[in-house]
Amino acid sequence: MEHAADFAELEAAAAHWIRLVGAAIDVFGVIVIVLGILWATIGLLGGSQGDRYQTYRSRIGRTLLLGLEILVAADIVKTVALEPTFSSLGVLAGLVLVRTFLSWTLMLEIEGRWPWRAAAAPDIETPSRQA
Repeated sequence: MEHAADFAELEAAAAHWIRLVGAAIDVFGVIVIVLGILWATIGLLGGSQGDRYQTYRSRIGRTLLLGLEILVAADIVKTVALEPTFSSLGVLAGLVLVRTFLSWTLMLEIEGRWPWRAAAAPDIETPSRQA
């Protein structure tokens, strides 16, 4: 009976640490987003005259993509490690679907293409035909 008590105590300690790791990853994701927005804003204010708005949008979009990936990782750690029930896995699947859709639409806004499309090759100048 003593082994069962030891196992329950070990399980509770592991769950506590997994919650802490999940929360730390969540906080890290939020920090990445906040620092990325600050970085983009500083670049906007102190940047050269070029197309600053487009650069600003691109930087914020890339920051949000990275932050979303980190937040998905935190959700996976917390859900799979702590509560691997069908209900919690369903909630996780919903979160991942929403965040994946957000990632795809951000990629479309930033790069002008869907993530599964290859990047456009640079235009190659072809010699003009002589008639």
